[in-house]
Amino acid sequence: MSTRQSIDRPGGERSANAAASPGEPMGGAPADGGRSGLQHGLRRRHLSMLGLGGVIGAGLFVGSGAGIAAAGPGILVSYLLAGGLVTLIMRMLGEMSAAEPASGSFSVHAERSLGRWAGFTVGWLYWWLLVVVLAVEATGAAGIAHGWVPAVPQWAWVLVFMVVLTAANLAAVRNFGEFEFWFAAVKVVTIVGFLLLGGLAVLGVLPDVPAPGLSNLTGHGGFFPNGLDGVVVGLLAVAFSFGGLEVVTIAAAESDDPRRSVGSAVRTAVWRILLFYVGSVAVIVTLLPWDSAEVGASPYVAVLDRLGVPGAAGLMDAVVFLALLSALNANLYGASRMVYSLAERGQAPRPLLRTSRSGSPRVAVLASVAFGFVSVLFNYWWPDTVFLFMLNSVGALLLVVWGFVAAAQLRMRRRLEREAPERLTVRMWAFPYLTWLAVAGLGGVLLLMLGDAAARQQLLSAGVLAAVILAVALLREVLRRRRAEEAPRRDA
Repeated sequence: MSTRQSIDRPGGERSANAAASPGEPMGGAPADGGRSGLQHGLRRRHLSMLGLGGVIGAGLFVGSGAGIAAAGPGILVSYLLAGGLVTLIMRMLGEMSAAEPASGSFSVHAERSLGRWAGFTVGWLYWWLLVVVLAVEATGAAGIAHGWVPAVPQWAWVLVFMVVLTAANLAAVRNFGEFEFWFAAVKVVTIVGFLLLGGLAVLGVLPDVPAPGLSNLTGHGGFFPNGLDGVVVGLLAVAFSFGGLEVVTIAAAESDDPRRSVGSAVRTAVWRILLFYVGSVAVIVTLLPWDSAEVGASPYVAVLDRLGVPGAAGLMDAVVFLALLSALNANLYGASRMVYSLAERGQAPRPLLRTSRSGSPRVAVLASVAFGFVSVLFNYWWPDTVFLFMLNSVGALLLVVWGFVAAAQLRMRRRLEREAPERLTVRMWAFPYLTWLAVAGLGGVLLLMLGDAAARQQLLSAGVLAAVILAVALLREVLRRRRAEEAPRRDA
């Protein structure tokens, strides 16, 4: 069992420290279900929407056009392959998080199953990924707002968004959960409405919108107009758009019933994402020719224009704007909890453990958003050098994170079956075969990236960053073991 001390400090701050001897569980998951200095005000509906908030962004509403342009209607196969892989990854995460909920999620699980070096590496890589994404989302939302109000410079909009969403993350976690719930609800309502209208149009029910039949799926070069190469390029374009679902398992430790809530949240979030992504893209490629310029530029606007929805472009601008802010909000939450967990395990500076009266990890939130500001400045000053390197490293880092998830689950499942089978309330299907299938899928995506010039640059950037953090992790281990060996001699 890990030991944890909480010391009340003036001003309502608390500092926690987690310590464990080698081989003991670490990372904020004691016997009471993962409760630590953080509050536990998130409900099951908050968790479900938090996962949707992190993953449904501009990548779906705008970025899907690039995938359609690459693969044509065959993009559906790309989405199904990517969605199937992510479903397996999330099932593994659900199993581990339901058994041992922790604010560090897969970082904690990797540490317990593979070693301290693994928890350090995957935790810091994921934190880096999220804070870089914060800059991308803030910049994208500011660009839209600047278009609406040109008198306000783009940097000022970034400042406004960062301040508002930082305040939301500094509030009590229940208030944050409500904030993100309604943020994400806007996106969900939009996609459901899109699916309903699009489905009626496909069936020929809507007036003045003739049913297209299968002409757009079989014409214009057929279902695979660019062959399997197009599906491969499409897979690389969409595979990383599912990143963000992991936040559900990070948030589980702050729910009122972690073990039950995470299983339900993982199941509902995954099938909703598959429905929203695959369903809406199916509507697009069925209603419109895949090679039309409108689909490539903004597929959702193109469909709404076809259905005669007035002000479609402005409507989608507003939805994308809210989607970006929602994703920024969810990712800031995930980044702050991950770095808090790292500090809790002695793998980040101790001041990051300070929490406010409401139980929010105040210093961790401010540290995460501070680097978000720095990233935004990099975007303005060096968009083609420093920021490009950071951005390129993000997508491929998900492969590393997901790889650690699979490796940790393989080890942790065996341990739980021996020591505490009653904790396996959510089980990975057909273990270990589907886990190994997911590993093979990750390896396949890695090989595909090596064969693609643009993706190869992303892989190189991610590899450099991962190697640096891994080297730091291994050096820390060497120094820790050396100190442990020298301690008895000093005492003697």
